[in-house]
Amino acid sequence: MRSKRTLLSLGLASLLAAMATQAQTKPSDNTHEYTFENGLKLIVKEDHRAPVLVSQVWYKVGSTYEHDGISGISHALEHMMFKGTEKFPDGEFDRIVSDNGGRHNAFTSQDYTGYYQEFEKSRLEISFELESDRMRGLLLPEEEFKKEIRVVMEERQLRTEDNPQALTYEQFNATAFLNSSLRIPVIGWMNDLENMNIDDLRDWYEQWYAPNNATLVVAGDVNADEVYALAKKYFSSIKPSAIKQPKPRQEIEQNGTRKIIVKAPAELPYFISGYKTPSLLTAENESDAYALAVLSAVLDGGNSSRFAKKLIRGSAIAANVSTGYSLHSRGDTLFHFDGTPAQGTTIDQLISAINIEIDLLKTELVSQKELDRIKAQVVASQVYQRDSISSQASTIGALESIGLDWRVIDKFVDKITAVSAEDIQRVAKKYFVEDTLTIAELDPQPLDTRKPKRPSTNLRH
Repeated sequence: MRSKRTLLSLGLASLLAAMATQAQTKPSDNTHEYTFENGLKLIVKEDHRAPVLVSQVWYKVGSTYEHDGISGISHALEHMMFKGTEKFPDGEFDRIVSDNGGRHNAFTSQDYTGYYQEFEKSRLEISFELESDRMRGLLLPEEEFKKEIRVVMEERQLRTEDNPQALTYEQFNATAFLNSSLRIPVIGWMNDLENMNIDDLRDWYEQWYAPNNATLVVAGDVNADEVYALAKKYFSSIKPSAIKQPKPRQEIEQNGTRKIIVKAPAELPYFISGYKTPSLLTAENESDAYALAVLSAVLDGGNSSRFAKKLIRGSAIAANVSTGYSLHSRGDTLFHFDGTPAQGTTIDQLISAINIEIDLLKTELVSQKELDRIKAQVVASQVYQRDSISSQASTIGALESIGLDWRVIDKFVDKITAVSAEDIQRVAKKYFVEDTLTIAELDPQPLDTRKPKRPSTNLRH
């Protein structure tokens, strides 16, 4: 009779084999790319499992394109994109999407701004007509801007300034990056929002919202040739813009640990720390980026991860603790840790426990059993994402918008499974060094019970 350990190993090996077999169907299969003369790129992912589609427009502009004085302008413009054109006045966009049984929204990040609609498969033309019209036809009325910028400021107040952990993260990020635009929050600084005007938005819109700075992604139960013909009808005549890329603003070298204390009304202490690391786009050796992604899962990859077993359930030193690493980013990034100590313990004790786990990665190789489990988990997550047409489209759009060939998704499974225990040890030694470390601690202050409760706002996203 086989032992439980042998059966477990065989089960894990079978899972990895099954994942590898499923992954042989490349994400790029049934995906078609076109580029129009005006510079607009169209990418169509055919997926005929359900009679639905998602249509997305991605603009290559976000907070990392901004500078001091206009921080938050990309996000503010996103809000104004729903305020009407000559053809479709304010309110018509929402009504038309709703009347056709669809749903829509938008998002702004450090690297891009995106807009999407989800429809039954026969409604794609509605999406194209609406998006092509507002690509260059936005009215931007000043009175509407004055109303909407107040909504944005309230959003900032609610989601950042009244949220002690979000406030700590924002100040942590601005401490980790001194001169790079990575320090700029997507929502913007409050003083910049207060002084923003409609001319700022018009200039930003004219500069960045153009076909030669956009990617149109359609995924779902569609025919690529038919999508191309429809896109040509609505988008090909839109004139391109003279895109002037921002200067690099490369971050200066960090030469020692930075630490800040953030005092804010809060119930619990909290910390966030991070080491400077490259993304897949900026890494000299792309294997470093994939190894960092696997390393993150070793420490914080579910209930079987080291943090969960040792720091939460084992020593019970952490109420919660997690890691974060952005593989896909336009610039360098941070491998960060954050958490709240358990009752009766301190932030310093929790950070010390995390450092023990980091040192262990540097001195001892991850076992093959643990590595296989983590790889299976990471690969499974990637494969399961393909069940969603929205995830498929969003992955393509995000990669294209940061400057990576979207076909890199075909390599993901192979790159992850190629990561060795030696690779994990190597990147831990290379990047987890004190000279690139930044730490922010939230020092909880008494809650002001007299402060009136802020009314809820119907925020778009």
